[in-house]
Amino acid sequence: MFNLEKSAQAFAEAKQYIPGGVNSPVRSFRGVGGTPPFIAGAAGSKIYDIDGHEYIDYVGSWGPMILGHAHPAVTEALREALQHGTSYGAPTLLETELAKMVVRLMPSIELVRMVNSGTEATMSALRLARAFTKRNKIVKFAGCYHGHHDSLLVKAGSGATTLGIPDSPGVTGNIAGETLTAEYNDADGLEQLFERYGEEIAAVIIEPVPGNMGMVLPRPGYLQQVRNISRKYGALLIFDEVMTGFRVALGGAQALYGITPDLTCLGKIIGGGLPVGAYGGRRDIMEQVAPAGPVYQAGTLSGNPLAMAAGLTTLQVLAGTPSIYEQLAAKTTSLCDGIRIQADKFDLTLQYHKAGAMFGIFFSAEPVYNYETAKKADTTSFAVYFQAMLEQGIYLAPSQFEAAFMSAVHSDDDIAATVAASASAFARVADSKTR
Repeated sequence: MFNLEKSAQAFAEAKQYIPGGVNSPVRSFRGVGGTPPFIAGAAGSKIYDIDGHEYIDYVGSWGPMILGHAHPAVTEALREALQHGTSYGAPTLLETELAKMVVRLMPSIELVRMVNSGTEATMSALRLARAFTKRNKIVKFAGCYHGHHDSLLVKAGSGATTLGIPDSPGVTGNIAGETLTAEYNDADGLEQLFERYGEEIAAVIIEPVPGNMGMVLPRPGYLQQVRNISRKYGALLIFDEVMTGFRVALGGAQALYGITPDLTCLGKIIGGGLPVGAYGGRRDIMEQVAPAGPVYQAGTLSGNPLAMAAGLTTLQVLAGTPSIYEQLAAKTTSLCDGIRIQADKFDLTLQYHKAGAMFGIFFSAEPVYNYETAKKADTTSFAVYFQAMLEQGIYLAPSQFEAAFMSAVHSDDDIAATVAASASAFARVADSKTR
């Protein structure tokens, strides 16, 4: 029998010391109800909770674990690095090696600066864009999440959508006033925004494949239209590839869709599961960053040797395995197709989106292509489905508004077990609709 008694006790204790009992809001299970399992360990495609349950994991620490948990090459690299200390606050050869790898795999990046999180990366890229263009306004897209700094907590996705607080208290009107919001997949609306504010807009920042309003795909040609509009008005184009970088393709979404942004923000996979972020791009822009230029940005733990070792090893494995992305895409397609077959048996109409090793399912009869259509999804049915899957040992993102992730070590048996669990879960969803 599925029981989370120890996790419930741990959650109750955590709430006494940590706001809401968690250190990132979506982990609280507020969007799906119930108790979050407290995790004791992970290996390969599996995670294990303190109550003794094993789960097939499609969260993957929210994206970084593309090689699976505790990959032998990554753990060995960490073991070797750890022998020499954990942090120096000084330059290391590992930083340069990882930077060289990023520059080689993403040609739009000529110089790259390491930071500690995706939030730091997007925050720093926006400051740089404003300094470079000498303009103040930025454009973001409703439902795209770029971290929790003030400029971008306006119609944000991710946990903000789950909690129903897309505009966070504490963000001042002056800061929010410099952020313009467009609808994703609406090039005409973006053009109109630029027609009105073009000379004031420093940059457009976009998740090329959004994963924080659920996973949404760009319409054919849309990203090129965004590139053309930003260039027409002299604004920089920033691709937030914290999630998609090295996941949807070896060169990220910009390689998958053939777009060259001016700046790119990275994270997750480039740390191999350790805290990391980066931003990079055209040399003339990046040379404005201190100490090469006047735009200040610093960090005590930036370029941490453990994170550099894990990230470098992860990218080396990915780059050294030519067929890995084809295999990942095939696994993702197999899983989504299998789930679709089970849903059809119960006359449930769902929307399925996938790109590389990233996928998402919406409980919606209507196509989902932006924030407004994503919000129409049936979150109640998703919560029923989620809980039924969890009880059968399948760990999905605890929110309708988050993407899911495939790893290189998910097996055919994992996929078959997940599809089989979906049949039972969809039966429960169908039953809940008749009550």
